[in-house]
Amino acid sequence: MLSRFARPAAALRRGLATTAQNNAKVAVLGASGGIGQPLSLLLKNSPLVSRLSLYDIAHTPGVAADLSHIETRANVKGFLGPEQLPECLKGCDVIVIPAGVPRKPGMTRDDLFNTNASIVATLTSACAKHCPEAMICVISNPVNSTIPITSEVFKKHGVYNPNRIFGVTTLDVVRANAFVAELKGLDPARVSVPVIGGHAGKTIIPLISQCTPKVDFPQDQLEKLTGRIQEAGTEVVKAKAGAGSATLSMAYAGARFVFSLVDAMNGKEGVIECAFVRSEETESPYFSTPLLLGKNGIEKNLGIGKISPFEEKMVAEAMSELKASIKKGEEFAKNFK
Repeated sequence: MLSRFARPAAALRRGLATTAQNNAKVAVLGASGGIGQPLSLLLKNSPLVSRLSLYDIAHTPGVAADLSHIETRANVKGFLGPEQLPECLKGCDVIVIPAGVPRKPGMTRDDLFNTNASIVATLTSACAKHCPEAMICVISNPVNSTIPITSEVFKKHGVYNPNRIFGVTTLDVVRANAFVAELKGLDPARVSVPVIGGHAGKTIIPLISQCTPKVDFPQDQLEKLTGRIQEAGTEVVKAKAGAGSATLSMAYAGARFVFSLVDAMNGKEGVIECAFVRSEETESPYFSTPLLLGKNGIEKNLGIGKISPFEEKMVAEAMSELKASIKKGEEFAKNFK
């Protein structure tokens, strides 16, 4: 019997377990950045990864040299600049894309659009050419637009497979688990909250009603908790006072998603993670829901399930913003040369 949602910290623990053996070839595009470096460290620390290819437009030889001294099995190589990107991507099974500019105080994820949209379009175009069969995991914000961009780019190259393109929204799940555990005095590793919708503001919809173990909050506390999960990124941006956005927690969440995906690709059954993907679950063409992962990416979209009236209202209110962000991404991709 499948559990509705995987135990949250289990994927990361599996990634660090000594018994798992596999030969996943993983590339990190944007490996020198605030998310890229700690993400690469977590991937290097995992016996699931046999080859780690690091790409960026600066500093990757140094990051790769540093990580290569760690006594784990992954062979690390750094690639620098567009001319080395094809070689970086060759033969990769999983591509993780944290490349782009971080948010600064006062910026929304949408303010990043112009810069990050071009970066994602360029990188995913190279992926479509050089590793069309790879799993593509996009972290670069705004995810609500960068996933439609990625899909359109793959369509242009005639290699589109919606089951292999993921917007990594795991950080919303990780935060929901941490905040619920904190309020209820629970072990965060045992708390599991599905988060559906998108990956910005009110499009982030934590399904507290589906939390494992079951938890109850008075309405005012539930609204406050939901608001905190939705604005947690801004909480970090403000706390860092101009020095960056959520990098360490995002690296953890990104690694957790990759380990879950690789586990599923290895044939492990019952691996479930939420991600922002092509979807027919709602009127929005892309939507995050719990997904059963398998050898070929998405095995089954598990949908929204039974939700509370409060959560239904949030889904309805998120639709116009979600659709607008998706359309913006699609339009950008159509005009991208």
